[in-house]
Amino acid sequence: MKLFQCSHCKSAVFFENDNCVHCGHSLGFLPQALKMIATAEDQKFEYPQQSGTLYNYCANHIHNACNWLVAAGEGTTFCKACQLNHTIPNLDKEKNLKQWRKIERAKHRLIYSLQRFDLPLSIQNKDSETLALSFDFLAPQQVKGAIKPVMTGHLNGLITININEANAVHRESMKAKMKERYRTVLGHFRHEVGHFYWEVLVRANDKNHKEFTALFGDASQDYGEALQRHYINGPPKDWRKTYVSKYASSHPWEDWAETWAHYMHLIDTLETAYTFGIQTRPQLGESVKMDTKIDFDPYREQDFEKIINRYIKLTFALNSLNRSMGQPDLYAFVLSAVDIEKLKFVHEVIPKND
Repeated sequence: MKLFQCSHCKSAVFFENDNCVHCGHSLGFLPQALKMIATAEDQKFEYPQQSGTLYNYCANHIHNACNWLVAAGEGTTFCKACQLNHTIPNLDKEKNLKQWRKIERAKHRLIYSLQRFDLPLSIQNKDSETLALSFDFLAPQQVKGAIKPVMTGHLNGLITININEANAVHRESMKAKMKERYRTVLGHFRHEVGHFYWEVLVRANDKNHKEFTALFGDASQDYGEALQRHYINGPPKDWRKTYVSKYASSHPWEDWAETWAHYMHLIDTLETAYTFGIQTRPQLGESVKMDTKIDFDPYREQDFEKIINRYIKLTFALNSLNRSMGQPDLYAFVLSAVDIEKLKFVHEVIPKND
């Protein structure tokens, strides 16, 4: 993600800030400008300055769940990200409210990335059905004395997220149970939205679909049976040679979704490094070529080899920093040649901005 500044005092601020700790002005994110806008002297959001175009906070700002701005008189009180919400949990329960706020912060980062790629949020598929991206954020319910679980997943554009994923203890428990290398709320969003963009970018395009099948496999194989086999038998012993994760080996759809999520991880990490001007020059001697400089916007970069080469070197440095603090690797994966080829396919099917 890019680095943001308060439009009043130019201090650096985080994407989630709704006020500037330096000058005290209220801040709102304006998605069409990708800027943090500060309130004017009359306590109104105006952009461009002295244009007379006024903005209000999204209606979810009252819950401390959104800092995005909506044009006054636009006909909606919700921002572009919050308009995608189909269901939210009962906010009268304090636990639900706290977890939903964390869910929303991750979702807003997702929507930022989709906007940077200029990806559509709805399409008409080959069956002439309209698929629109939307979200159900649900809390497990007690039914007849038993807890009815919420399954995180995707169906025809609707992404369901169990809000318990915002609880670190729950997440770590599930991570251990599923034998995963990492588990984050943002990772869930990136994985599940990958299923939606399979419909948008692969199924809807004959050329892309053919290339996908050659690289990922035949997606027409029975999905339910494939998952059942995976949970009973586990991944192939040599899964690391051809899949980015164990779960990716269960079905071509999951392989795509996992690869899509990793592609979004690397693009967002590289953009952050780019906006901070990060470069590394390890003291390993001239014969070891580990130095790198992130000097390009990954959302606009056409050359995937440049992207992956810089990313691998960057994450080696970042993993080393994490280990210095006794933390797990930031990126705990070793990408095989096949993984990289799949990531390249994702890169190539996403239309690039000029």
